[in-house]
Amino acid sequence: MTLISPGKRNTQEDQRGISTMALSVWNYCVPLAIITAACLVNTARCQAVQAENVTVLEGGTAQISCRLQNYDGSIVVIQNPRRQTLFFNGTRALKDDRFQMVLFTQRLVRITLTNVSVSDEGGYFCQLYTDATHHQVATLSVSVPPETPTVEVKQEAVEGGEAELTCVSPRSKPATTLRWMRNGREIPGVVSQQDNGKTFSVSSTIRIPVERKDNGAALNCEAIHPALSGQKRVRHYRLDVYFAPTVRIVSPTGILREGDSLSLTCSITGNPLPRDITWSKINDTLPERAEISGPTLQISRLSQSHNGTYLCQAQNNYGRAADHYTLLVYENVSVTTMAPTTPPTQPTSTPPTTSLLKPKSRFLDPEDPGAVVETHSAVPYAVIGGVLALLVFTVICVLIVTIWCSVRQKGSYRTREPILAWY
Repeated sequence: MTLISPGKRNTQEDQRGISTMALSVWNYCVPLAIITAACLVNTARCQAVQAENVTVLEGGTAQISCRLQNYDGSIVVIQNPRRQTLFFNGTRALKDDRFQMVLFTQRLVRITLTNVSVSDEGGYFCQLYTDATHHQVATLSVSVPPETPTVEVKQEAVEGGEAELTCVSPRSKPATTLRWMRNGREIPGVVSQQDNGKTFSVSSTIRIPVERKDNGAALNCEAIHPALSGQKRVRHYRLDVYFAPTVRIVSPTGILREGDSLSLTCSITGNPLPRDITWSKINDTLPERAEISGPTLQISRLSQSHNGTYLCQAQNNYGRAADHYTLLVYENVSVTTMAPTTPPTQPTSTPPTTSLLKPKSRFLDPEDPGAVVETHSAVPYAVIGGVLALLVFTVICVLIVTIWCSVRQKGSYRTREPILAWY
């Protein structure tokens, strides 16, 4: 092993650096010396070169053209923006397979560059070496169209509050234009732009008040860019508004009698929709025959022992709600009304027998479980009142007729008594 002193190590490193620099000078200066020598020898008339600027989409293929005038076979050199020689006449000088010489004539020299990136931007030199050096620069511009923007939720939309949404286009060149749209109308947003070197990132933030009715509203974030040729990149977004649940019990109509079946459905709204639904009976336990299937409570073969108030409750992270239903089960009771006795001379009619439904008379109030509230019969009061009125009217009529007949009989007796005395 040979030990190298620090001084020698530095000397060797310097020599390597000098060698690398000399190699670079050789690669670039030798062609130039050859070109210069050729220009000194050539005494042809003045020649000229023209270059064309090019704009291409990132990832596409660029065609860089150099137009020649009065070309007599002099040397043509094409260099990239870093002044590295790409082609020396028709010969490749730089090992980059993306560059291809596709045309070399006395009037036009054309090369192509595939899979273009923003790092390829800049001026490409078309140089013609004669007795005087002629060169033109073809500027290559790379346009980066935006991808479909993304939507970020900065603040959740809660009923009665505000929603904060940000639309982001992370990369474009030139900077893209973002706008928020709702029902064909633009929503003004706060736009911010960041320079990432040769590309730009753009964002647009909006804050909008939200209510329950806004849940599911359609919002669009549109990206507009010259490279899209009038088209737009659109991100569709559905507004998600969170709110407390509402509960409503859907109950059957009509009168429930003993032996019937009861089915109650708890209709619930809310965002998020509550998953846990609780059925209970105020101040009591649920009947043994009660069956719960999701939001539905079913009780078969009802009896008056099932009377009471049933409660459905639901909750989510934003609140809770409940609704109650009071169950009254009726039994059939026959009530017969007897007409009073009337004289044989006055016919009367006897009202028909009426069937009434008799409920339990008292139950617990759902709002105040400690209070007792009188229940009301489901039989229409007008029918009962009519029957009672008819009975009273009949009794009065019978009394009037009886009294009238009695008075008449007494009058007839007093009228006959003097006549008998005369005789």
